[in-house]
Amino acid sequence: MASITRVKALGLDVGMKTIGLAVTDDANIAAHPAGVIERSGTDNDVSKIRTVVVERDITDIVIGMPFELSGKVGHRAKRVLEFAQVLRAGLPATLKFHEQDERFTTAEATRVLLDADLSRGKRKEVIDQQAATLILQGWLATWQSQNKPGL
Repeated sequence: MASITRVKALGLDVGMKTIGLAVTDDANIAAHPAGVIERSGTDNDVSKIRTVVVERDITDIVIGMPFELSGKVGHRAKRVLEFAQVLRAGLPATLKFHEQDERFTTAEATRVLLDADLSRGKRKEVIDQQAATLILQGWLATWQSQNKPGL
């Protein structure tokens, strides 16, 4: 009988002012919002993420990549890649890092929050973690298809 792979992933929506966080549930079925980090310098940001990794027993980091519409790496994606490099160096080597295309996630997150009838102020508070949740859910769907028992 095949063993089921255990994963506890942390999704990151890295922006200029904030980093949205999301985590997978214990059953690896869904991603859930997990807060927002107010950016305060790369070292501080990495330290805060390290704390989340330890507290939540994270095994995988999924970073949303803001590719250009053409799929190319633009200036925003280059900044995220630079942050990811520093983050990787500041976290345990046992963590697995994954990139997930995040094109349209903020727009989709906004639509979801509008559909939920959240006020503009409340949307602003939760948009980054909602985008991180969509990024992580997209990665999780791929992970699930590749890690079905018996494959």
